[in-house]
Amino acid sequence: MTSEQIIEQTRQAVIDGDAESSRKLAGSWLEMGLDPLLLINRALTPGIEDVGRLWEEGEYFLPELVAGAEAVKTGMQILEKELSQMKNPLSETRRVIIGTIFGDIHDIGKSLVATLLRANGYRVQDLGSDVHASRFLEAFQKEPADLICISALLTTTMIGIPDVIRIFNEHSCRSQVKFLIGGAPVTGSWAETIGADGYGADAVDAVRTANRLIGKIQ
Repeated sequence: MTSEQIIEQTRQAVIDGDAESSRKLAGSWLEMGLDPLLLINRALTPGIEDVGRLWEEGEYFLPELVAGAEAVKTGMQILEKELSQMKNPLSETRRVIIGTIFGDIHDIGKSLVATLLRANGYRVQDLGSDVHASRFLEAFQKEPADLICISALLTTTMIGIPDVIRIFNEHSCRSQVKFLIGGAPVTGSWAETIGADGYGADAVDAVRTANRLIGKIQ
């Protein structure tokens, strides 16, 4: 199999949501001694962009979106083993901290956004779910990020999101980072009201908004 064939088949594996094929193809790519970043840039990223387009056009639904993201994640796991041995291969990418707000254990939507951000070239630290405002600050102070993404699935937990922004204000580091929020009960107008910088209506829109807010270093 040629490198071009692997690129095309990997991209199609993402579109088809075929995680196993994505894993095998990534392994074959590395066995050929090829640059892992090339497969990311020419296959995994374009593939998930195709999935996002199909989602927005109504041809794909949530299961297809999740499957495509999982195919990217699986391929990335193989490639990252090689990337970790390279000299700072992703050191010039933007960094994102993401988590679901305190009191909310819902994880699927947040994890999907994290996967799509990684597929689009961002370095992502996923804090998981049920994350206290102080934990976002601690993560930022340990290693500053360009963007903090916060999600909430419940109206009873979304009220904790402003606490994160408030604590960053109190520690005089609000101006150093952008805030992107999302989740079922969250709206763009509410995001503006609490002082967030952006709102993602869904995972695909969250990536688009992240690109607008901070951009990617190619």
